Amino acid sequence: MAATKIAVVGIGKIARDQHLPAIARSGAFELAAAISRNERVEGVENFTDIQAFLRNRPDVAAVSLCAPPRPRLQMAVSALEAGRHVLLEKPPGATVGEVEALVALARKKGVVLFATWHSRFASCVEPARRWLSGKTIRHVEIVWKEDVRRWHPGQAWIWEAGGFGVFDPGINALSILTAIAPPVFVTDATLEVPENCQTPIAAQLTMRGVTGFEVTADFDWRQEGPQTWEIRVDTDAGLLVLADGGSRMSIDGEQRPGGLEAEYDGIYARFAGLLASGESDVDLAPLKLVSDAFMIGRTVDVDAFHD
Repeated sequence: MAATKIAVVGIGKIARDQHLPAIARSGAFELAAAISRNERVEGVENFTDIQAFLRNRPDVAAVSLCAPPRPRLQMAVSALEAGRHVLLEKPPGATVGEVEALVALARKKGVVLFATWHSRFASCVEPARRWLSGKTIRHVEIVWKEDVRRWHPGQAWIWEAGGFGVFDPGINALSILTAIAPPVFVTDATLEVPENCQTPIAAQLTMRGVTGFEVTADFDWRQEGPQTWEIRVDTDAGLLVLADGGSRMSIDGEQRPGGLEAEYDGIYARFAGLLASGESDVDLAPLKLVSDAFMIGRTVDVDAFHD
């Protein structure tokens, strides 16, 4: 079967670090074009706006949208209206409502929409889900702390309204939580917002599962040195710990084997499967938790942030 031609929109750090290499390794896709105002990708046709791409490359069936959430909406609408299949980098949109509108548009146009959550493809997430199946969860603790200067150098959009702030990485933890545990809802939140920003640099959430267990989450973008991406799940059968963003798992301190670390390879394999079946995949559970945290959270002013 011939590879599906795909274009990448938004040639920033995540596209160069993850999407372009994953596409190159995939036998299911062929990179045919790149769309960016300031960057170019060697070996393919480059465009500075998506409208020019859509007019001139009707042969490219799929689009991978890696631009920030706020400007991504109109790009997604344009691509779907043009009958292209669309992959959305996480978070899938700035609001729940706009993503729901994209789902309806994709259905109307008969094309595939895939809202990706790359952390769900970490090697130990699925083994953790299987181990937790049928067990009683007593408590979940999430600690997700990293250095924003290392992972988002010079990216001003993350501090603007709609940029998510610390929830940009924090939503990765929530995507794992909603994949391995019963549904949860936010009961309390504190958002620490630098005085010169519009989005939080740290957040503390309390959530409750529909079966009664409590979840605490501590997100912080100010951690230097070793980074912490850990989820601890206390159950009636022992303590499960997912570490390093879901790439390592232990049960009561005993390390369990995982698979190869290739989150974005898994994303593009899933996208290929969706194209083959003609189905969309849009799970809004992690985005709804972030939205609810903003809705009920208390805002605390903290020192200004300077990159």
